[in-house]
Amino acid sequence: MEFQAVVMAVGGGSRMTDLTSSIPKPLLPVGNKPLIWYPLNLLERVGFEEVIVVTTKDVQKALSAEIKMKMKADVVCIPDETEKGTADSLRHIYPKLKTDVLVLSCDLITDVALHEVVDLFRAHDASLAMLMRKGQNDIEPVPGQKGKKKAVEQRDFIGVDSTEKRLLFMANEADLDEELVIKGSILQKHPRIRFHTGLVDAHLYCLKKYVVDFLMENRSITSIRSELIPYLVRKQFSSASSQQGQEDKEDELKKKELKSLDIYSFIKEANTSTFSPYNACWNACQGDRWEDMSRSQVRCYVHIMKEGLCSRVSTLGLYMEANRQVPKLLSVICPEESLVHSSAQIVNKHLVGTDSLVGADTQIGGKSAIKHSVIGSSCVIGDKVSIINCLLMNSVTVEQGSSIQGSVICNNVVIEKGAEIKDCLIGSGQRIEAKAKRVNEVIVGSDQLMEI
Repeated sequence: MEFQAVVMAVGGGSRMTDLTSSIPKPLLPVGNKPLIWYPLNLLERVGFEEVIVVTTKDVQKALSAEIKMKMKADVVCIPDETEKGTADSLRHIYPKLKTDVLVLSCDLITDVALHEVVDLFRAHDASLAMLMRKGQNDIEPVPGQKGKKKAVEQRDFIGVDSTEKRLLFMANEADLDEELVIKGSILQKHPRIRFHTGLVDAHLYCLKKYVVDFLMENRSITSIRSELIPYLVRKQFSSASSQQGQEDKEDELKKKELKSLDIYSFIKEANTSTFSPYNACWNACQGDRWEDMSRSQVRCYVHIMKEGLCSRVSTLGLYMEANRQVPKLLSVICPEESLVHSSAQIVNKHLVGTDSLVGADTQIGGKSAIKHSVIGSSCVIGDKVSIINCLLMNSVTVEQGSSIQGSVICNNVVIEKGAEIKDCLIGSGQRIEAKAKRVNEVIVGSDQLMEI
């Protein structure tokens, strides 16, 4: 077994609490499938037979009921009182980890050729190989957010070599002073560095076993993304002996946190004695001379995905966009499944767009048009209803003559006759009165927290 696959499904979806206050984030429906189904399906498609899923009790109960797969899932629950950072979660399952690991977030939806990342990891005998994508903007208006000040996303500064595969620098805008300081040891080996500010971490990582060993001992690191990976990137051009000597100024603060623990001692224990240049696929290492590989035992690589679908469903806008995109993906990865479930009852099928999904046991009345939308299971849609660019979850009732556009309608909502809804988010169990006109609103129960 070369890799053990781990899917992280612990995060609560703090940036989309209008949805996740009633439905755990890993179970949010995307294209009428739970969000966590997508990374699990990716692993199964490329041949994984086992996966470790780190999650909460609520998700564990639903996994066996909602997701059918051939792959064996070892579901590990994180106790409520336990820290829930990604590094903390990896430490929680450490006794189960015997090989290098492939870590994925439960909110990743992608059609990436996974071998592109894995081949980088293998060819360069890398400590880390990760997936990044070009940043995406919310194409359509986000329900309930028009006119509200949008949170400013802090950029990552990503430095790569001329091949755009070796990851040389990684820092978040919030962690930088006014100047961008590059270590001289990096510039000696890579005089030309290409910087990107529009790349987004997809939260898919290949990690050497010795990195996990290091993480187990170094409990000051709680996040893979914001702490472990920047640490590994900085360590690439520091020799083991130099760690005990004079440190570069930009590393001093980090050194205090890490104290005497150092990644090089774990590499030495793990595989220095067995490392061979032949395992490094010499022909693939265009930018790495063998001298560099033998001296710099920490090596980080990145696969930048420039085409295809690669989305992390971390905000309401990205959740909406994912539901718009997945019909195309599902028609490729699940060609045996019809976009319109065979049990759905539709009076005028030609009025349902070819890019829309309709779930099991849903009824759609006469002269009702469904375009660019996802309709869940057991919904009842009356006559002369118009639904455009929407997501309706399960057991939603839409009465005659209503019009819904650009909205998210959660489970068990009732929309009475002749209502007009545009760019709204309507929480579970809500009722919209007849002939009501609702525009750009978030309508949720008093027990649901709103974070916009």
